[in-house]
Amino acid sequence: MVMKRKKLGEILQDIGLITEEHLQAALEEQKATRESLGTILVRMGIISNEALCNALATQFGMDVIDISKEEIESEVLKKVPAALAKRQKIIPIRMENNTLTIAMANPLDFLALDNLRAMLGCDVIGVLSTQHDIEKALTDYYGTEEKTVDTMIEELTESDITLGETGEVKLEEEEKEEDAVVVKLVSLVILEAFRSRASDIHIEPLEDKFRIRYRVDGVLHEVPGPPRKLRGSVTSRIKIMAGMDIAEKRLPQDGRIKLDLLGREVDLRVSAIPGLYGESIVLRILDKGSLLLGLDELGFLKEEEKRFDSILDVANGIVLVTGPTGSGKTTTLYASLSKLNKTDKKIITVEEPVEYMISGINQSQVRPEIGLTFAAVLRSMLRQAPDIIMVGEIRDMETAEIAVRAALTGHLVFSTLHTNDAPSAITRLIDMGIKPFLVASSVQAILAQRLVRLICDSCKEPYEPRADELIQLGLDPSEKGKVKLYRGKGCGECHFTGYKGRKGIFELMEMSPTIREMVMHKISAVEIREQARKEGMATLRDDGMRKVLLGRTTISEVLRITQQDIS
Repeated sequence: MVMKRKKLGEILQDIGLITEEHLQAALEEQKATRESLGTILVRMGIISNEALCNALATQFGMDVIDISKEEIESEVLKKVPAALAKRQKIIPIRMENNTLTIAMANPLDFLALDNLRAMLGCDVIGVLSTQHDIEKALTDYYGTEEKTVDTMIEELTESDITLGETGEVKLEEEEKEEDAVVVKLVSLVILEAFRSRASDIHIEPLEDKFRIRYRVDGVLHEVPGPPRKLRGSVTSRIKIMAGMDIAEKRLPQDGRIKLDLLGREVDLRVSAIPGLYGESIVLRILDKGSLLLGLDELGFLKEEEKRFDSILDVANGIVLVTGPTGSGKTTTLYASLSKLNKTDKKIITVEEPVEYMISGINQSQVRPEIGLTFAAVLRSMLRQAPDIIMVGEIRDMETAEIAVRAALTGHLVFSTLHTNDAPSAITRLIDMGIKPFLVASSVQAILAQRLVRLICDSCKEPYEPRADELIQLGLDPSEKGKVKLYRGKGCGECHFTGYKGRKGIFELMEMSPTIREMVMHKISAVEIREQARKEGMATLRDDGMRKVLLGRTTISEVLRITQQDIS
């Protein structure tokens, strides 16, 4: 026989906290407001939040917890994203035996528990706490309450963001009031992304909402978005700023916005593609103050920096930088060119687009729509008698052939390729149609790179690694207790991620006589890789683990970034 659960009113009457008159008055109020009985009784001042919590615990057979007495670990907090925790009004408390304990104020929120079970792949149990304690914990652990879009728009001042020459500068007086709100809203989205150190802004119209996400330190985070009804107005505003055709919604478009944000010059590369529910827009933020770095600021260890410096001193040959989109290849190329930028050297670049203007360097931008391709510019560039050439990317055989010819005729050529590691760049060039002997003769060095997140300095803490972590570092498990590693505890400064900022990890392969011989005989990239390691090349994972031991990043971050690479 199933026991019938007591009603909340009965429980409160049984323990003498309310009378029949109190209950009837609250029930009458409930008919008008549709609020829960407990909420009404608290609002009427008849019972306290704590009393309600205890009564609900009795009703549903749940435990009660005092969050203020709990020490919640950062790893537990990371299991529930801040946006989800704030939306569902829940706080993760502890993780034991693959079971996550969640504090909640609403014992009937079974959906939140089910969603977490599906998302995390573990068991989830709920305990009760007061609404007040949960809201305080959300602020303490996940940061201050998010402001509404309307509030942030009101706080935005014209001095915060100024549009440059490439877009609309001022609103006409006759524009509607809602248009002015959209203009401010778009400015706010860009400004908040810049303040959050985001590299990209993703604006995506979905079936049920208008989603905005920022990519911070390589990871996407959703932020409060505007009402879905504004998707058309927001899209049009961005396209106007970027110099795009707002009437064209069927084809992809690219554009550029020049802004002054908080006193700093910033360029935004804008891409729009049509989607099922409207145009999806991505804005790539190019902060001129952060693009031009010295080699020492890229993340090289001293020994690797010296090796790369010596490669830059060669008179001719090809130096390739490889890695996926967003791995920092362009920043490395600019840092290299800046170091070589002297009055006795003529440097010419061909890029798509020119991301940063460097004084003293001749920079060209490709325009495929009028036939101004990488190959076309590169061919003409050689008639300018340059000492150093930079090709934004080697994409096809024609560009590769001209780059090789330039390298063999006394030029130092820098370029990029999309390959996972350094040895694979050799295979890629040969697959494009370049003869193996030409690759062996022209390529001087290949630098593969990735960006790893750095441990936040504000919440950095030491810990003793487990035996399996020592094995991942290439150390003997018997070293347990002798090695100290670091991790981020999570704080407001790093938005409770434990990480703030990124630096590179590198795999530098120099073309030794043995490797050149292997290339000419079309030996596989795997065997070339093994030979390079014998000659002292550190792989991406090797370099990442060295930086773990130096306390710059974590094992999990290096494994995340290098999971597709052969170690």
